[in-house]
Amino acid sequence: MSANDHQETVYDFQSIEQKWQDRWLNDATYRVSTDSNKEKYYVLEMFPYPSGRIHMGHVRNYSIGDVVARYKRFRGYNVLHPMGWDSFGLPAENAAIKNNTHPAKWTYDNIDYMRNQLRQLGLSYDWEREIATCNPKYYRWEQQIFLEMYQKGLVYQKNTTVNWCESCQTVLANEQVIEGTCWRCDQAVKAREMNGWFFKITAYAEELLTDLDKLSGWPEKVVTMQRNWIGKSTGLHCDFPVDGFNQKLAIFTTRPDTIFGVTFMSIASEHPLLEILLQDNPRAQEIRDFIRRIADEKQQQANEDHTEKEGIFTGCYCINPFNGDKVPIFVANFVLMGYGTGAVMAVPAHDQRDFEFAQKYELPVKPVVFPEGVDLKTEELLEASVLPGILSDSGIFTGLDSEEAKQAIIDFAAEQGFGSAHTTYRLRDWGISRQRYWGAPIPMVNCEKCGVQPVPLDQLPVTLPEDRESQQSECAPLHQRSSFFLTSCPACGGEARRETDTMDTFVESSWYFARYTSPRFTESPLNKEEASHWLPVDQYIGGVEHAILHLLYSRFFTKVLRDLGYIDIDEPFTNLLTQGMVIKDGSKMSKSKGNVVDPNDLINQYGADTTRLFSLFAAPPEKDLEWNSKGVEGCYRFLNRIYRFVLANRESIIAGQQEIPVELNSTERDLHRKTHQTIKRVTRNIEQNFHFNTAISAVMELVNSLTALTAKDNIETVNNSLTREAVHSLLLLLCPMVPHFCAELWAVLHNGAAIDNEQWPQWDEEAAKEDEITIVIQVNGKVRSKLQVSADIDENSLQELALADENAQKFIAGKTIKKTIVVQKKLVNIVI
Repeated sequence: MSANDHQETVYDFQSIEQKWQDRWLNDATYRVSTDSNKEKYYVLEMFPYPSGRIHMGHVRNYSIGDVVARYKRFRGYNVLHPMGWDSFGLPAENAAIKNNTHPAKWTYDNIDYMRNQLRQLGLSYDWEREIATCNPKYYRWEQQIFLEMYQKGLVYQKNTTVNWCESCQTVLANEQVIEGTCWRCDQAVKAREMNGWFFKITAYAEELLTDLDKLSGWPEKVVTMQRNWIGKSTGLHCDFPVDGFNQKLAIFTTRPDTIFGVTFMSIASEHPLLEILLQDNPRAQEIRDFIRRIADEKQQQANEDHTEKEGIFTGCYCINPFNGDKVPIFVANFVLMGYGTGAVMAVPAHDQRDFEFAQKYELPVKPVVFPEGVDLKTEELLEASVLPGILSDSGIFTGLDSEEAKQAIIDFAAEQGFGSAHTTYRLRDWGISRQRYWGAPIPMVNCEKCGVQPVPLDQLPVTLPEDRESQQSECAPLHQRSSFFLTSCPACGGEARRETDTMDTFVESSWYFARYTSPRFTESPLNKEEASHWLPVDQYIGGVEHAILHLLYSRFFTKVLRDLGYIDIDEPFTNLLTQGMVIKDGSKMSKSKGNVVDPNDLINQYGADTTRLFSLFAAPPEKDLEWNSKGVEGCYRFLNRIYRFVLANRESIIAGQQEIPVELNSTERDLHRKTHQTIKRVTRNIEQNFHFNTAISAVMELVNSLTALTAKDNIETVNNSLTREAVHSLLLLLCPMVPHFCAELWAVLHNGAAIDNEQWPQWDEEAAKEDEITIVIQVNGKVRSKLQVSADIDENSLQELALADENAQKFIAGKTIKKTIVVQKKLVNIVI
């Protein structure tokens, strides 16, 4: 075939990609087992929900992870790179109801379809480790972990408020409440108290906080978000006696310096003291009506901060123990029982929310902390003063600096016996109860005689019923399925009722990364030997939207599994990469906006490698990727250029020797230098920050150098060994990004050999050095000339050449030179 024929050669991506996907699957190329002779590397992308088909966000996420996995294999690591399915949850239930099918069928059909899509992308997963969290073989171990946590006191029940639809007789998830109504029947949703199960994550609050300091491989933004979510606060815990009752109202404040400025008390509508205050209270009915109304409104509000701040006076008072002031008690819609003590001391002069509430209900405002040089007059205050200052009207603490006063006031309260120093956390215990069908059943039994009893381990898993009872749908909640909940007590053998709540789907995703280390182990949740070998995950990749809950719950579960004796690590993920979104027409791709690009269309038109290459080249991984169809076409043309060049020069590449000649002509020296510079740039771009876009750009420059030789008929003047070195290097450097393409060309050049068996190329520092470099000459900061000089020129010689330069002389002749600034290998600035 002539060179001209090769100009017409087109990369047949469809047959080539199918060929290599079949080969990798049949040969189990990416199967992995423990190997003491190699250093392990565990790379993991957050596993997907099997919604039906992958989108461009998936393509980008999984392509990033696959580049890392393939690169590390080339570097000699034993790489674990698994994939699975986060397959329980509300969308499957909704789809099953809509399509009159069972959620298991809908889910497994989607898994089959999406697995095939991922294989089409050439992702190097060890598919033998695949898991689906809806499989009883997975959640059986989750139920065992639940029971072991229960035995350790890390699981408990308490009442909680839920969304209740009277028409459907069921609890709704927040996502099922649409503008205050049920998504199924459009009836108004009411708040209802129900018993729910909780994980005691607060038992690990301090460790979760302090161990953030170990996460040097995480983005600082994510660490800060977790730190703020845990929300450690130190301050004063103090009791306010309730006037006329033998009761005390406990508060916690981080601003004890303002306690002499308290003018009212706000309590949550669920506060247990409230029922006592309402006994024989003439305003009881009015207050109960208010409580019911704000409870319903809370169920309908997506974000309570947007709710107008409201309250109602109880007619009762408490006494400020510091000054004896009689303080009115209000029920307020912004105070939550789940945070702090459920009661908030209100200091309107020094808290903006309290200030606005006081203005609305005409309550007194009393400044007690005066910033330096500021005279706070109540009648002139337009907003709260939150600055530190000197205490005023604060008893024996008057005149103290506010920071100094905080500790003095805490000490005084402790001495007097009505308060103490206290540490609290914003973090709340994790409510895991979900009153829907498609989730892992909670393995507990309720017996009237014996109370709550755990299901014995030998009776696990407690599986979901797959029958369809009478008129009920496939997704009828478990509390409507008598065949499920009617059982016998494991303690006494008498009649009992199974727990009908299922677990929050965040539970499954909080430990799946550990199960991947031994997914077929049948003796316990984890094989400790395998887990010890592979964990922690070296590189975790996913969206920043999971920065708090999923990552926090995974950290919590890791510490629990450690304390249960299954693993030996404190943190699950050593390094974290949060990739940006895929943007089109200025916004995130979504069906509702009509700006979705189907990856299948791209793969069919351009191939998986082009699709991967664009998703990696268009932007650094941590930044949003702006969709550009011309960019996809450009990536496709780039691969075809390489393909044509390799086939056109196949014989000379094969003929090249591994040994590079000692004597090189200028063209050979340029190509040799460019090859080693490219190896260096690509390696550093991947190692330092996963900037695959600049790595690909470097390879493009090398390809330009090679094709330029052909265009100028210089390829014949280059020793075959130099061409071989350049082509081998670019195929190895590009292989993590476009694996089918590089595997095919490598096989063409090496009698069918697999590129996966090769090692990553190494650069020679001497070979990568420039012979000559361009130096900019500035006069008073303006560019006036340029010099081509030896790369190892010394500073004095460079300065002399710059001062003697003909163009520079036009601007400095006859002028006084104040100084000459030399920036080695970059510029000389002559200041006149």
